[in-house]
Order: sequence, then structure tokens, then C-alpha cells
Amino acid sequence: MPTVAEFAAYLERFAPCATAAEWDNVGLLLGDPKGEVGRVLTCLTLTPDVAAEAVREGVHLIVSHHPVLFRGAKKLTANTPDGEALLPLLRAGIAVYSPHTAFDNCSGGINDGLCQKLGVANAVPLRPREAKRQCKLVVFVPDADLAKVSDALFGAGAGVIGQYRECSFRLSGTGTFFGTDATNPAVGQKGRREEAPEWRLEVVVPEPLVSGAIAAMRKAHSYEEPAFDVYPLKPATSGGEGRIGELANPTTLGELARRAKEVLRANAVQMVGDAERPVRTVALACGAAGEFLSDAIRRKADVFLTGEVRFHDALAARGANVGLILPGHYATERPAVEELAAKLGGDFPGVTVWPSRAERDPLAAF
Repeated sequence: MPTVAEFAAYLERFAPCATAAEWDNVGLLLGDPKGEVGRVLTCLTLTPDVAAEAVREGVHLIVSHHPVLFRGAKKLTANTPDGEALLPLLRAGIAVYSPHTAFDNCSGGINDGLCQKLGVANAVPLRPREAKRQCKLVVFVPDADLAKVSDALFGAGAGVIGQYRECSFRLSGTGTFFGTDATNPAVGQKGRREEAPEWRLEVVVPEPLVSGAIAAMRKAHSYEEPAFDVYPLKPATSGGEGRIGELANPTTLGELARRAKEVLRANAVQMVGDAERPVRTVALACGAAGEFLSDAIRRKADVFLTGEVRFHDALAARGANVGLILPGHYATERPAVEELAAKLGGDFPGVTVWPSRAERDPLAAF
């Protein structure tokens, strides 16, 4: 059987924890990575009802969208909400993994799923994320040093581009130097201008690793004074939060709200704005994402869809003349939890996976 660690690695590849919001608590939050997994349950929130289901059904791993111990717990007892849910899992040896905001915004994640269900095409991040700052390190090396200098740079974390590592560019040429009497050149003689065949070796380096990469290069290089340059690169965008795109067929605010209620199986949908207002550009973010309303306004969206917002956010949307559709927190995220169960079951065919049957939307419509 696969292990908890293998499931965690799979989920990390699908929804990298590094892309989660800074305030979030994601990854493997409870359990033994070495534990074997034959039964998996997915859920939106790990409540005592869901925990009881997991124990009753002999689950080995719970993938809970919302993190446990989110605000930090100073004690776990049967009389605390965290303890009521987690103590039975600890006794049963059940692990818990949470992808949360990494799952919200990854490719194929919750927000992409909402776009697909609602017919929002050509979607891009509503709030783009700036990629980590990188530099280009260029060093000139003789042929005899090319392999060992390259290896030293790669070992120091240079040369990583996306899912590829040990990336470099190499161009042959001729270097010149004039060594003074105080020098001891590795090639040629001091006291005269020398020409030497060299390679121009280029690698990208994350900004925090530049000093270490230079030190590793110097140690591997045979020259007393290696010639090298460091160029800061303009930060690019790398994914981001929420989505904004266009409906293939423009509709009205009211019709889009009705579509959201149907495809998300929402108990009820709240709306701000004239139901007959035409809409085409749609911004969205799952869950409780009122903080992204300002982004939707700035990006000139016709409508912003999220699970829930505060009263004053609703007033702000009305004041900015941006439609607002609120199908509920549960409705915007629970369908993706069910789809994740199907995905895990398909990619781990020997494992039984299902979305919690005990979980319910705590809000009911009358």
C-alpha cells in the first residue's frame, strides 16, 4: 500500500504548499508519514461528525481542505473543539493533510473548477503573484573547469527552472588577461597579455542563494580571480489568487446567479445588483474572499462571485457598480473536495477514496 508520505508528495505536486497564502497552515498536519494508506476520506472541514465517520470506516488518511489547528492550539482535550475532532484520530492513527489555499489557486484547483462550471473562459489570476526574485550568474571558465564549476553551481541551488534542474547555457569564446608581477595565473604567463579559450557559462540563481553560488563557483574554479557577472532579473508573475475571465456568451446578473445555484448545488444564492444587468467579465474566488473585491473592481469586472462577504463589502460592491454573487462558502468549495476524491481514487487505484458522507453545509435555507 502507498504511504502517507507518498500521498503528501502527490498532493504537493498537484497543489504546491509554497503557493499557499503566507498566513495559511498547509501540508501534513497530523500523523506518521510512514503509515500505510488503504482508505482515504476527503472533506471540506474536519468536524467531530467527519472524524467519527473516519474512525468508523477505518480511514487511514483524511484530506481536509480547511486546516486543522489553524489558529494554533495550546491544549487538546475532549472538552475543546479541536480535541473533540482530533483525539479520536490520534487514537486511531489517522493522518490529516490540508492543501487549503494551495488547492484554491493551483492549476486545476478550486477556482479553475468554478470557471469551468460557470463557463468562464480565458481565465487568469485575479491577483497575480510575483515570482521569487532571480539573478543570472555568468562565469567564464576554461574547458578543464567546465564540468566541476557547473556541478558546484548546481549543487548550490543554481540552474533550476520550473520543474527542470541543472539548466545552463554555454558558449565558447576567447578571453584575455594581463597578469601583474603579483599574480600566479593558472594558464599562460604573467607579465604579458594572454589569450585563452573559455566557456561563457550562464545559470539562473534565486536571489537568496547568489552568495552561496558564488562561493561554490570560486572554490571549484582554477583561476585566482574568476571573471563573473551577476544580473538581477525583472520579477515575473507565477500564478496567483482568484480568477478573472469572460463568459463565452454574455448573460445577465440574475441568470448567472441562477446558473451558479444550479451547478454548485447551493441552498441559496445572495446577489447584489440589478438582476437584468448584462455581465460578461467575471471575477471569482472561492470561500470567504471578500478581500478580492477591490481586485475585481480594479480589473473592471462586471461581477464578482465568492462564497461569502461582510455586509460592508456588499455595500462597497454596490457603490462601485459591480455585481456580487454569493452562493455560500460550502457551495463554492465542497464540489472540488468531491472531485479531489475521484482524482485520488483514479491515481491510486488500489486505495478506496470517497468524500465525507457525514459533512453538511451548516447553513440551511428556508
